[in-house]
Amino acid sequence: MAIQFNFLSSMLILVLLSISSVEGSGGGGGGVIDVVAKFGAKADEKTDLSKPLLDAWKEACASTSPSKIVIPKGIYFLSTATLDGPCKAPIELQVQGTVKAPADPGAFKEPKWIAFNRIENFKLSGGGVFDGQGTTAYKREGCKGHDYCGSLPINLRFDFLTNAMIQDITTKDSKQFQANVLGCKNITFEHFTVSAPDESPNTDGIHIGRSDGVNVLNSEIKTGDDCVSIGDGSKNLVINGVTCGPGHGISIGSLGLFKNEEPVDGVTVKNCTMTNTSNGVRIKTWPGAEPGTCSNIHFEDITVTNVSSPIIIDQKYCPWNKCKINEESKVKLSNISFKNIHGTSARPEAIKIICSATLPCENVELADIEITHSGPTGPAVSQCLNVKPKVSGKQNPAVCFAPIPAKPTPTA
Repeated sequence: MAIQFNFLSSMLILVLLSISSVEGSGGGGGGVIDVVAKFGAKADEKTDLSKPLLDAWKEACASTSPSKIVIPKGIYFLSTATLDGPCKAPIELQVQGTVKAPADPGAFKEPKWIAFNRIENFKLSGGGVFDGQGTTAYKREGCKGHDYCGSLPINLRFDFLTNAMIQDITTKDSKQFQANVLGCKNITFEHFTVSAPDESPNTDGIHIGRSDGVNVLNSEIKTGDDCVSIGDGSKNLVINGVTCGPGHGISIGSLGLFKNEEPVDGVTVKNCTMTNTSNGVRIKTWPGAEPGTCSNIHFEDITVTNVSSPIIIDQKYCPWNKCKINEESKVKLSNISFKNIHGTSARPEAIKIICSATLPCENVELADIEITHSGPTGPAVSQCLNVKPKVSGKQNPAVCFAPIPAKPTPTA
């Protein structure tokens, strides 16, 4: 694990060095581009920022020397924007103000509000706010059967970026995911803030898929779904210093629902705090669906406070009863550790490791676990199925001590 973390730390340094060149380079175009001063953007909450921003991006992208685009302090309205690469030199987008989306979900033709696509050496910074104005969408009018509307816009999409830094940025009240990372290589979120109410459905803080070398560092996430969700094809991820709650915790998955899913390999979640969340650290896979693998997953130094399911592997994940619950998961889980996890559980089932009968979990380790529960149903318990974990250090509750109920409590 140390080798993996050091490698990723080194990559992070390289990313920071490459992006820092944006600050100091000059000549050949580039420089600072102010969307108000140069392109007439207006901070009046009604004039669309789209054209000034796209014009500024076009100029910066064509420059052969590093550029910085500035959105000054103020409140702006932005209908939608896709900022495409490849570009000729590094670009920093410094957002100092608040940018607001259309409140009406019907204003969007695609499931995105702001997208960054196929860019190398990019930085998004400035202390600004992207406000998705998602309150109307949370009512889920027109959605049938469950609380998921896939066509709703994601606040921030990062697609196929290489060497990127997202720093000192807030995303709030997205109508769907707050931030989505797809096909990226070496992208870091630092001091990234997510703010949405706990009743906001499907508003994952950061969803990561098919990406290599993603770091989420020293960030605060409050939302109505997973604080960080990790999809298939994710590898070499570090999540360190994240506070989560409200939300559904930090989750790998769900996996195994779709054909041709890629392996998840190498995820470290460390020094994180979960407060009043429905889950703590979790791996979830669908039963009776598609094959896959998930390996080298390490959860360490985690504090949980009033968390409903602090430690959970759920290979019977079946929201809305849309699965073959009587079949076994075809996703193989191996080399998974939970170390130094402590705090309080909101329910007695503090530890629940439910693995596949046909592909039992391999090399699962529990070390130094101290999770308590106080309530009328008794103290904290640990439940296991189709797994023989390696155990070391203090164990409270006793590992795999409690029987599995015929119908385990479903998780959100």
